[in-house]
Amino acid sequence: MSDPRIKHFNAITTEHLFDIVVDLKPRLDIGEGPYGRRVLFGAAGGTFEGPKLRGEVLAEGGDWTLFRSDGTMSLDVRLVLKTHDGALLHMTYGGRWVTPPELRADIADPLGRYQVDPNSYYFRTNPLFETGAKQYAWLNDIVCAGIGYLVEGGIAYKVAQIV
Repeated sequence: MSDPRIKHFNAITTEHLFDIVVDLKPRLDIGEGPYGRRVLFGAAGGTFEGPKLRGEVLAEGGDWTLFRSDGTMSLDVRLVLKTHDGALLHMTYGGRWVTPPELRADIADPLGRYQVDPNSYYFRTNPLFETGAKQYAWLNDIVCAGIGYLVEGGIAYKVAQIV
């Protein structure tokens, strides 16, 4: 039985916005709390580049991750991006990183974690932006989706605008 109020229209489509690498500082383990283990992964720098914008990740911000008891990471990220022409962008995102139990030891291995195929775990984010820079004001009104993966020294994402 289908609800007659449901409308059928265009499917969700995306357009590549940029690839980003976030270098990370050593993690700060805040400890086990009422919702899980809270860890801060501070941003130490990085870069981003796409067809409409490029620049650097500033060492301001980070990820206040919550490790849930089921092994899932719940992300709470705030970053500052500086474009090649000097504009500042505030980027925020939540998300989930679900690693199957059989891969958790490999992901925890400081040397082997980069060899784990990103297709074998679920790492998704929902970036939003805020800026006062007129040339990038269009970012204030878009919603994005990202796919994350580990890189040496940090984390990387493919970020797409939902159009």
